[in-house]
Amino acid sequence: MARDVQVTFDCADPARLAAFWAEALGYQLQDPPAGFESWEQALEAMGVPIERRNDASAVVDPEGAGPRLFFQRVPEGKQAKNRVHLDVRAAPGLNGEARMAALEAEAERLGSHGAARLRRHEPAPPLGAGHIVMADPEGNEFCLD
Repeated sequence: MARDVQVTFDCADPARLAAFWAEALGYQLQDPPAGFESWEQALEAMGVPIERRNDASAVVDPEGAGPRLFFQRVPEGKQAKNRVHLDVRAAPGLNGEARMAALEAEAERLGSHGAARLRRHEPAPPLGAGHIVMADPEGNEFCLD
């Protein structure tokens, strides 16, 4: 039996990272619980102190196909290179220069939302199609592939 998967990010600013990944993936912030117009209203009703209201956030695929991404505040910063990362498929069906141009355009777009470009890997046929390594606003590596 297949299992649902949630990807969890430890981070310093869950709201900021959730907004970035929603933009990067075409996701949306998870809706507040039923009966509440906003998360602020829900957290107030739950008695969550103001200083704890950015302890967690989540984004979801509006079509329900992709995994939920959960962001939780932790006290420590990122320590080393990720051992697991996301590949964002930004150039499906494209090859060569057209592929790399699409990846460059996406790298520029995400850069305007706080991502950092780390390095570009040129196409190396027959197996290497080329990709760009990026970092999200808190330094988590991901690839534009």
